Amino acid sequence: MAAAQDGDAAAYRRLLVAIVPFIRAIAARQHRAPDRVEDVVQDVLLTVHRVRHTYDPARPFDHWLAAITRRRSIDALRRLGRIGQAEVADDSAYATFADPRANRDSEAGAAADELGPALAALPPGQREAIELVKLREMSLKEASRASGKSVAALKVNVHRALKALRARLGGTGA
Repeated sequence: MAAAQDGDAAAYRRLLVAIVPFIRAIAARQHRAPDRVEDVVQDVLLTVHRVRHTYDPARPFDHWLAAITRRRSIDALRRLGRIGQAEVADDSAYATFADPRANRDSEAGAAADELGPALAALPPGQREAIELVKLREMSLKEASRASGKSVAALKVNVHRALKALRARLGGTGA
């Protein structure tokens, strides 16, 4: 590590390769799932890279690395606990298919059921702008020719329509 701190890229590369089994062994003590162990390993490697300047060559490297690994491992357990508290365990509520496109089609059908009434509730100018620009995927210039409205007016109507749809459908403002 001291050589890596002095700018020896080859030594740093060798160090990173050499420490992975050590990190993995420490992480495996607290995590049983191999994917979580690998997540901790990657997190530790990123942390080591970020804080490598804090290592004091007069002190044992393995203690420094073990402390980082234990802390990252604990952080992963805390994250897992927070996620577990917020997630719903009822998997039967979700239809999941082997083909991801089938999920998208299913979700699109559900969204379309809500979108129709929301579009119908828009003022006529906004509804027309959304239909031309977003649904028919016309360029602003093409939509301007088709509707007889200026490009600027279409932009304003699309913006206002999207904002209204987000508010009505419960989406974010982003």
